[in-house]
Amino acid sequence: MKKILSIIVCSVCCGVTATAQTYTLEQLKDSALQNNIAIRNAKHAIDAAQQQRKEAFTKYFPTVSGTGLWFNANKGMAKTELNLSQQISPELGMALAQSLPAEALAALGNPISISMMKNGTIAGVTAVQPIFAGGQIINGNKLAKVGEDVSRLQLQLSENDVEKQTEQYYWQLVSLQEKMKTIEAVEALLADIHKDVDVAVRAGVAMRNDLLQVQLRQNDVESQKVKLNNGIGIVRLLLAQYCGLNNAQFSVASTEITDGSLQQVIKQDCDQALQGTAEYQLLNKQVEATQLQRKMEIGKNLPTVGVGAGYNYHNLMENDHTFGMVFATISVPISDWWGGSHAVKRKKIAQQQAEEQLADNSQLLKIRMQNAWNNVEESRQQLQIAQRSIEQAEENLRLNRDYYRAGTSKMSDLLEAQLLYQQSLDHRTDAFADYQYKLLEYRQATGQ
Repeated sequence: MKKILSIIVCSVCCGVTATAQTYTLEQLKDSALQNNIAIRNAKHAIDAAQQQRKEAFTKYFPTVSGTGLWFNANKGMAKTELNLSQQISPELGMALAQSLPAEALAALGNPISISMMKNGTIAGVTAVQPIFAGGQIINGNKLAKVGEDVSRLQLQLSENDVEKQTEQYYWQLVSLQEKMKTIEAVEALLADIHKDVDVAVRAGVAMRNDLLQVQLRQNDVESQKVKLNNGIGIVRLLLAQYCGLNNAQFSVASTEITDGSLQQVIKQDCDQALQGTAEYQLLNKQVEATQLQRKMEIGKNLPTVGVGAGYNYHNLMENDHTFGMVFATISVPISDWWGGSHAVKRKKIAQQQAEEQLADNSQLLKIRMQNAWNNVEESRQQLQIAQRSIEQAEENLRLNRDYYRAGTSKMSDLLEAQLLYQQSLDHRTDAFADYQYKLLEYRQATGQ
């Protein structure tokens, strides 16, 4: 906080020092684009969209999974009883009766209880390659690419906003600096008038009231100078913060205001220029995204087909056993069609809304182009009027000064002429800055 206050005080009290660095408009724009937080966030969004696109591409590859299971039950999961007496034929029974003792023959008549898979281990690895997924994989990759394109267009819009704000601060500072030059020229003019009036008062050919009027005007100009210094310091701080400059002690390079310094711009055909605007391209991407979302919704209700292979191991029968296999899968979402048909209709409505929004906003974008062109023409004409006013005000000031020296005009008339001259200079400065800003708005509106 103390550091900021010291910068403000230094800027207000000292103005632009002789050693202060001077920046051009392009240098400030480059600095703003590199350091502005909105641009950094937009670039992060592009990086995230690229990762999402790469993630979607992996859906083309097989899905590999591994499973493992160990269990220990309180009793065998497979249990049965085996009665051998029921399985022995009469002929075999007579043969066994002759060869086996009576105790063994009696045991054959009792059921035998068998229990298996009380504990064991199962493990396996499978890979499934999707063959058909209702177009969800293809359309999902296309949708991810649309998302990346949208992020890039949003970055372009962010750059336009940063460029516009930078120019606004720049031309504000240029305008204030030019007004400071006007104030300094007016101070010199009033000092000259004060000298002439002081001599006339001492010679007794002018009234002391005339001298007081000049002094009052000098005080008023000095007050304006203080306000201008304060405004220059604040705008410089805002521009430094926005562009990421470490030092607020700088000046901006201003263009000499002449007829030759006016940038000429050619009016663009609205229909052709519309295709190149980021706003129109975003609207098109929105339509494309809704089309792909509808196709993906349809794909959710179509069968999915895949082929796979696996390798498995188990010891359920107290022996290690491994085996490989290949398989094919097909899944048909039968009951999903009940709600899925409504979801498809909902996506179709969203697509229709996007198409209607594209048509409506396209008209608004062309209207914005025409309005921006009208503003350029209006500001150009205002600048020409301001230039003529300077010539007239300058001549009016010269005549009033000659009239006052000749004793045919009052001091109030001379000071009024001086004020009109100062106002005409300030008006031209504001008109020139406004013209440059309107040019930028038109270039951005037409996608240049």
